[in-house]
Amino acid sequence: MENQIKKPRLEWLDALRGFTMILVVANHVASMGFGETWRGSSCMPFLILFRMPLFFFVSGFLAYKAAQVWDLKNLGSLLLKKIKVQTIPTIAFFFLAMAILNKHFFTAIALSLDSPTKGGYWFTIVLLYMFVVYYLFAYLESKFKARLSPKMEKWVGWIPMALLFIISLAVYETCYLPKYFSWAAGYRGAPTETYYFLRQSSLIQLMLYFPFFLFGNIVHRYWEGAQRIMDSKWFYPILVLVIIIATLDALQWRTLRMAWANLPQTVAKFGLLTIVFMYFRCYKDYFTKMSVIGASLQYIGRRTLDIYLIHFLFMPDVPQIGEYFQAHSSNFVIDLTLSVLMALVIIGFCIITSNILRISPFLKKWLFGRS
Repeated sequence: MENQIKKPRLEWLDALRGFTMILVVANHVASMGFGETWRGSSCMPFLILFRMPLFFFVSGFLAYKAAQVWDLKNLGSLLLKKIKVQTIPTIAFFFLAMAILNKHFFTAIALSLDSPTKGGYWFTIVLLYMFVVYYLFAYLESKFKARLSPKMEKWVGWIPMALLFIISLAVYETCYLPKYFSWAAGYRGAPTETYYFLRQSSLIQLMLYFPFFLFGNIVHRYWEGAQRIMDSKWFYPILVLVIIIATLDALQWRTLRMAWANLPQTVAKFGLLTIVFMYFRCYKDYFTKMSVIGASLQYIGRRTLDIYLIHFLFMPDVPQIGEYFQAHSSNFVIDLTLSVLMALVIIGFCIITSNILRISPFLKKWLFGRS
């Protein structure tokens, strides 16, 4: 079991989760509600680079608990808890959304289950995959470290996580190499059984986002060293320069081709999420419960599961807005502002709905995993 003495919550991290949730809902507003396409929007291509990577980064950061004892009993308990919390609410709201939002219920279910995004409800499924892989890895890692002396652990204890991270990056890269892998984006050959399996199971989403989960976990594991790097004089200026070049190449220049084409996008994803993370840490005094913005973002951050599950039910249907931005694709500020404002309204409705459902202890436990 875990040590009973818990560290105080990092308020700015809860606020960061809330901020990320707003971006997730805003993106869904733009794509689902306004009917904006990736090419027709001025803000979506930029936000897509880091919004979901940042969400998984925070999840990985929070997944690491130094005091966790990794024995079979605790491993089984953690796995069962995560399976219950991630699957039951997802199944319930998935069927509810299919019934409310579609005229042909069974057809909608079939089409959604065949898609890797599961009608929007892929996130909790993929996050469960990540926790299962991480918990199993952490259990095996603990057995490996138990065989090492304290001195040896200091020198080689980092190797298992480093190998897992490198493997996850290699698997992630296969998703962008259509010349070599049938499941990669842009592949033009006939779909294979592997292609269908990865899509229908949403494992393709796991491959796309697991490196960011592990990155967050690594930052938390080596938090003191990570803070020293972030606080150094050279790190931030170099990071900004690299991100500008990588983002411009990923979205505009596209100078690299074939196997190297995804490198700028990958660098931009890791770099942009790092800058957002550093921003909230640097200005953490503004994101405490003593400030309106801090308290509001923290509240949203503690209700991310509720909001994610419910917000699809309140999506607007205004394709005319998407058509406008398609014709005026340079309006980054207007595009982003309108999507965020609508997202905040939807989040408000989600929280009200969540509070109504939470009146019942039974629904609170089984729909949101809270006892």
